[in-house]
Amino acid sequence: MLDSLRVFAKSWPGKIMGGLLLVGVAGFGINNVITDLGSNTVARVGNEDINSREFLRAYQMQLNQVAQQIGSVPTTEEAVSLGVPSMVLQNLAQDAVLDQVADDFGLGVSEDQLSKMLREDPSFQNALGVFDPSSFSQVLQMSGLTEAEYFNDQSEAAKRQQLILSLFGDTQLPEAAANLINRYSADQRTIEYFTLNETNIETPAAPTEEELAAYLVEHQAEFRTVETRSVQMLRLSAADLAATKTISEEAISAEYERTKGNLAQAERRTIQQVALNDEQAAAFQAGLAAGTPFATLVADAGLTPTDLGTLSQAEITDANLAQAAFSVAPGSFVVIPGIGGQRAVHVSAVEGGGEPTLDEARDQIRNNLALAEARNELAEIEDQIEELRAAFRPLSEIAERFNLDLYEADVTSGGAELNVLPDLAEEDRPRVAQAIFKATEGSLTPAIRLAGNGNLWFDLNAVAPARDQTLDEVRDEVATALSAERTNNAIMAAQADAVKRLENGEAIADVAASYNVFPQLSAPFTRFGSEDGTIDAAVASAAFAGGSEHRGSAVSQSGDFIVFAVTEATEASAPIEQAAADSLENEARVGLYGDFVSALRDDARMTINQQALEQTLALNTGL
Repeated sequence: MLDSLRVFAKSWPGKIMGGLLLVGVAGFGINNVITDLGSNTVARVGNEDINSREFLRAYQMQLNQVAQQIGSVPTTEEAVSLGVPSMVLQNLAQDAVLDQVADDFGLGVSEDQLSKMLREDPSFQNALGVFDPSSFSQVLQMSGLTEAEYFNDQSEAAKRQQLILSLFGDTQLPEAAANLINRYSADQRTIEYFTLNETNIETPAAPTEEELAAYLVEHQAEFRTVETRSVQMLRLSAADLAATKTISEEAISAEYERTKGNLAQAERRTIQQVALNDEQAAAFQAGLAAGTPFATLVADAGLTPTDLGTLSQAEITDANLAQAAFSVAPGSFVVIPGIGGQRAVHVSAVEGGGEPTLDEARDQIRNNLALAEARNELAEIEDQIEELRAAFRPLSEIAERFNLDLYEADVTSGGAELNVLPDLAEEDRPRVAQAIFKATEGSLTPAIRLAGNGNLWFDLNAVAPARDQTLDEVRDEVATALSAERTNNAIMAAQADAVKRLENGEAIADVAASYNVFPQLSAPFTRFGSEDGTIDAAVASAAFAGGSEHRGSAVSQSGDFIVFAVTEATEASAPIEQAAADSLENEARVGLYGDFVSALRDDARMTINQQALEQTLALNTGL
């Protein structure tokens, strides 16, 4: 809100304090919820009271921040569900305990410093950068602050900043810790490795019927159907009803004569442009004079033109570009001034404008007339459908009566099968699926209101519950899964055997040759993998599990079975980068500060006046 508070919020103490505001009030050490505090006191932390005005002002500020994130101001119920009151109490309580410690240390800020902070706050300055009393009053009014409250807030914020900086500002990361972290992130390994797959092992025997049956029993949870619901659906919208209308040629011709002046369209051109330096501009001008195609000139210059699309002159905001594009002949180009140089403007195609013929406008006019008729009848037909539904008439009969389409689908809970409904809005799909899965077979279901002023009715005809699949249904899938499992087990057994041979001193080239593969030498990599991606984090982690003589195996993130031998272990030689060192020191401060605040929490013991809190929230609702 105010500059000095913003500056503090951007500093590392402000950031760690801000991060802690996300912790719930339950973690603050709330001992009880009481009603015996003063009627104007929302909570008490130690010997500090948080009054309703202070809470309400902070609460409103937090609501505004939430509104910026979700696009609307939450109601009181929504704010409670989001934990906004808890966050506000956490914020105010934390400030309160820090204020108490600052007061115990005798920290403070002089009136001269407060005055300087006021004069230097951009929120209160005019266009010349000079303090403006009217701006000061306006900002305070918008913030719900009196002058006394503003100066008190500034003073308390300054004291908290002094406290945190004096306790933790000079905290440094121990050199040993920095070295260990540097070693962890910058040490390198180089490995020789080879990959095993199903071609390097003996193919496992095909599973028998008994083995398939046993595997299905052990993995039955993987072989189940999902519940499906068979429904018939009838949709009524202006577009659905319009599709049933027959518009005569006489009506179309009459509408064309009445509206053809409004059907006129502007000419549209497909435009490209490319920026040119002086040398390129001269070459393009020479090419234009010689009749060289634009594409040839662009290719010769090694340039890539920008496609601007097919636009009317009114749609182009650059006046020079618009005039040039609509003056040049189709297929040609022109060189005009650009930003910091020149540019070539090319027109590759033209869509003629003007008044359309009856044949060109026929479909549009037919659709418009049909929609107009449909909109006039929509409410009446909707009422008739509801009456027929109330009389328990089947949807098939209703659809036939109004010449509407009847849709059928076996719907799962996700609603993917609802794509049988043309142009169903994505926001409607989960609502329709949810309604279908709440319905009871044989019961009359209410209409579902759809986006775009439409309605959907459905009948639930059958429910197929989720069930275990039989072997006859999934024999091929079970056989595939069991064979894959056996193959993977065989490859992993080969991996283990290869590693054992390496550990016994056999050369990796000889071990690899026994599997008809050749080992590869990796580039040096860190614990996070190689820069070229050939060694991913999974393989790197396995390689770093031992020292320079380590032999091992891993399954890469892409599923490859790797056997490796570390050939070189290189310790980090360069010191840790300054930016990383600064970040680590900041993390150390955050850790110390967290311990400090935790101790304050244990001593502070916050109590809440639930009645005053509820009254304050109700007051905010009425504002």
